[in-house]
Amino acid sequence: MTTPEARNPPLRAVVLLSGGVDSATTLAIARAAGFAPHALTFRYGQRHAAEVEAARRVARALGAADHVVLDVDLRRFGGSALTADIPVPKDRAATEIGQGIPVTYVPARNTIFLAFALGWAEVLGSQDVFIGANVLDYSGYPDCRPEYLAAFERMADLATKAGVEGRQRLTIHAPLLKLTKREIVERGAALGVDYALTLSCYDPSPAGEACGRCDACQLRLKGFAQAGLADPARYQVAVRGA
Repeated sequence: MTTPEARNPPLRAVVLLSGGVDSATTLAIARAAGFAPHALTFRYGQRHAAEVEAARRVARALGAADHVVLDVDLRRFGGSALTADIPVPKDRAATEIGQGIPVTYVPARNTIFLAFALGWAEVLGSQDVFIGANVLDYSGYPDCRPEYLAAFERMADLATKAGVEGRQRLTIHAPLLKLTKREIVERGAALGVDYALTLSCYDPSPAGEACGRCDACQLRLKGFAQAGLADPARYQVAVRGA
């Protein structure tokens, strides 16, 4: 079987890149596997729009072959603390995080993002899409589950000209799916990811400083602490482990 490393030029892959720890690590993994990563970021009306600039920094630092930022305004639909005037949960206990589907869930977000990734992959002649989905240290999102990703792969083979003609059999790579946040941080650090470039916060300040209190910040801080590493992110207030 020919590996991506053995191909010249390397195989292309579309990598969903939000600018956070998980997507930055996923991009590094795709590159290390020998793919030419084409990063795809969305400006979807999220209140943490500073992550788009973080994604730009990460794409440059990790040598993405291309980086596209698309505008898809999901504020028109709302329904989430990330796209509507709904408070972002703060200071939730660890036992609460991951229980049920939180208000930070954006309706159908990964389905929308993966649909765009599928379209770009078909144009690129690629059969590979990378996503930083995770089912261990996550906040209960239904579109991060392995059965969802498998269902999307099956749908993709029916939905494109390349799939119908047998030229594309999409593989959705989710290399972080069953890793803890500690393992994700350790993997990225080993691959040389500069996490100072990333932003994970759901409710950052206008200057891009993380709140340190939302679910995303708490999971991030936990991962760095368990990995025995200092979190290089900028926080609005002093946070233990930062």
